[in-house]
Amino acid sequence: MQQVSSQDRWLAQLAWCKQMRKQSPVYYDEQHRLWNLFRYEDVVSTLADPATFSSHIMPPAPAQDSEESFLSSWLKGDITKMDPPQHRHFRGLVSQAFTPRVVEQMTPRICEITNTLLDEVAAKGEMEFVSDLAAPLPIIVIAELLGVPPEDRDRFKVWSNTLIDSTSVQPGDKNRLKEVIPIFQEMFAYLQNFCQARREQPRNDLISHLTQAQFEGRMLNNDEILAFVTTLLVAGNITTTILLGNAIICLNEHPDALTAIKADSSLLPSAVEEILRYRPPFTATMRLTTRDVTIQEMTIPAQQLVITWLHSANYDERQFPDPERFDIRRHPNRHQAFGHGIHFCIGAPLARLEARIALDILLKRFPSLQIQPDARLEAYASPFINGVKTLPVNW
Repeated sequence: MQQVSSQDRWLAQLAWCKQMRKQSPVYYDEQHRLWNLFRYEDVVSTLADPATFSSHIMPPAPAQDSEESFLSSWLKGDITKMDPPQHRHFRGLVSQAFTPRVVEQMTPRICEITNTLLDEVAAKGEMEFVSDLAAPLPIIVIAELLGVPPEDRDRFKVWSNTLIDSTSVQPGDKNRLKEVIPIFQEMFAYLQNFCQARREQPRNDLISHLTQAQFEGRMLNNDEILAFVTTLLVAGNITTTILLGNAIICLNEHPDALTAIKADSSLLPSAVEEILRYRPPFTATMRLTTRDVTIQEMTIPAQQLVITWLHSANYDERQFPDPERFDIRRHPNRHQAFGHGIHFCIGAPLARLEARIALDILLKRFPSLQIQPDARLEAYASPFINGVKTLPVNW
């Protein structure tokens, strides 16, 4: 199996991070004007201190053209870029949809969706794992949560894929902006109309709930709700798609673990946690210093961009014994795949549940499932996303 640049890039990143943890745990990249943090303790302490390390990393600047103006206005409403107290109020509204209690109630429906998707490919003896299961499963779940009609779910798939691809687009990249902005505009126009319809005729769905919610003594406007929905598309969708693909890769690479899970499905919860540690969907997150701060005897000035390498933290020998070993019984396993602190991934409970259910059903229905030997797996363009776009499997 030739695992593209996906595998090559992943191994290269791990080797680089291992070297940096030992030699330069706090490193300034002069070319990109970025500070890099590699050790577990530094990553966690940084993410736990929003007063010093701000998530509001988009500096205000006058828009140069319509594409940049559109992108700037969208980012202003991005909850992942907010700091307290604004973040606390907005997250409180969205998080109601992702509490463990609410998520657990989705179990029967997630099982039903998974089986329906697998029914469609069972007789073929093969499938494209991402497009046939890993992508549609969370899209259907999040679409139903939002109240989106079934006939519009294919649109959400296109929009979600564009959201993933856009992570590698730089604000100054005019050509790529002109490609993705029209797709975003289509999505936002649809959601604007959808929000307005729910505002006028509320139903029992999340969009209706948000149209009736209040923030700082006023009703949320459609732009704010739209920003929430975009966040949910990422938190409740993309994370699961990448996690499921990474799970198949990990279990294909470690047949002993796969055999153990088939024999005892109670190992799945801890196996999912180890998959998240071993191959986290996202490799890093970024912050902006609000003051001078010293880490590992290095002083980072105020107003500096800092990258916290989540996957490096997950392989830190100081936190995880024998970190390069894939151990589905690892305990404790305080990985940083979902981040830490106030921006801990809001969709984590849903992603965990979807992964456990989908893998359990998949391995019971297709116990001989394997990645096709001649498969060529294409990685996402962004160095901050650790996953594959396609994953051909057979059984």
